[in-house]
Amino acid sequence: MIKPASIGVFDSGVGGLTVLRALRAQLPDVPLIYVADSAHAPYGDRSDAFIVERSRAISRFLLHMGARLIVIACNTATAAAIAALRAESEVPFVGIEPGIKPALARSRNRRVGVMATPSTLRSAKFRALLHTHAACTDPLLQPCPGLADAVERGDLQAPDLLALIHQSCAPLRATGCDTVVLGCTHYPLIAAAIQAELGPHVHLLDTAEPVARQAARLWTHRATGAAAPPQLYTNGDVTVMRRMADLCGLDDAQVQRWPAPSAPHAV
Repeated sequence: MIKPASIGVFDSGVGGLTVLRALRAQLPDVPLIYVADSAHAPYGDRSDAFIVERSRAISRFLLHMGARLIVIACNTATAAAIAALRAESEVPFVGIEPGIKPALARSRNRRVGVMATPSTLRSAKFRALLHTHAACTDPLLQPCPGLADAVERGDLQAPDLLALIHQSCAPLRATGCDTVVLGCTHYPLIAAAIQAELGPHVHLLDTAEPVARQAARLWTHRATGAAAPPQLYTNGDVTVMRRMADLCGLDDAQVQRWPAPSAPHAV
């Protein structure tokens, strides 16, 4: 049976649901399929070679499920794998990267912070982004080891998570940043706690909506009617996925264990 053309989305875990939410708002008639590779999260602690192989495996599954465009809803996976995936596939890939340029444009005092995984901040792709858009400034790069992993566990009020947020935000607060880039798709899920740490005067910049707009520009397939609810696959805790989907307003989404017996290309 021919599967309807869909947009595939993947992340190391549940964080990319924030991007899926933006995609649904932008393209409400397009079927959406999401994969959370939670069993291997966080990608920020993994080698580039490992991330590339996981990204390939997930992309094969999404293509098998009918994806005609794939969004990498993970800053770390975008930095490590998007070049290889684009070289190997005819479908478009849309990645996500920290919004340095819009942050600098918005900042009033030119003090911009970037919260991201250590792997994202080390990547050549991110360094090139800095060179292009921030060569004459000095953004505060705040690595947040363990933060995405703590979000992935699903308890957004857990004391260890709140302690990590406090620890990560302290340098940003001390240097007077007025704009902070959320450079990992997990971080918008804890935006309220980050805002509370930094203060109401600090603008938090999330790039989910620009990514959704770029996907909409590249999408060329005609809708055939109202889209089915998003399909969410996880190789982690299904209960956590359900809870995070509801938090993102995706309460009608279908949550399934991945890999599924009906999906032979899942790895």
